[in-house]
Amino acid sequence: MSENHRIIEALKRDIVFEADLKNRNLVFHATWGLFSPTGVDTGSRILIEEMEIRPTDSVLDVGCGYGALGIAAATLAPKGTIHLVDKDFVAVAYAEKNATLNKLSNVKVYLSNFLSTVPQKQKFDVILSNPPAQAGREALSIFLHDAKKHLAPHGRIYLVTVAGLKEFVKRNFKEMFGNYEKIRQSKTHVVACAKNE
Repeated sequence: MSENHRIIEALKRDIVFEADLKNRNLVFHATWGLFSPTGVDTGSRILIEEMEIRPTDSVLDVGCGYGALGIAAATLAPKGTIHLVDKDFVAVAYAEKNATLNKLSNVKVYLSNFLSTVPQKQKFDVILSNPPAQAGREALSIFLHDAKKHLAPHGRIYLVTVAGLKEFVKRNFKEMFGNYEKIRQSKTHVVACAKNE
């Protein structure tokens, strides 16, 4: 076996890491091609630190990747149901694997382009997302419009974005939900929240 072949075979193996999220030690498997495959990214970590999840909450993680946000939420809502959705079938496969590895039975993972395949009548107490910066404002506008329809009364949406999208999110939250709260800002990211009042 050539050295190059050995390197490729090693690259194909799952990347495995542990992360301490909300005082819980979680294990994650990922692969090259998924977002932040070697560890939970800064934006997701900040959002996880700031999100408030109650034990019975129904939660939706949009663009879940390998599942960091949704799996952290599932540990906080053992009597709730957590939906993880992503448009990438590889992400969905890894999110399912990670939910199983962390022994979480309150998680549903499925393919969805934003909220396109989320059951119409399903309402959530919390919607979480760390949308890719390159998703585009049009896609984010569609997402926020659909998120409003799926938020339960007094439900909350948490979004972490690169700092450059701060004003866009603020304007859209105020238009869509009538309110906006900046929860936390770092040099690179902003966590914002809106309530479905």
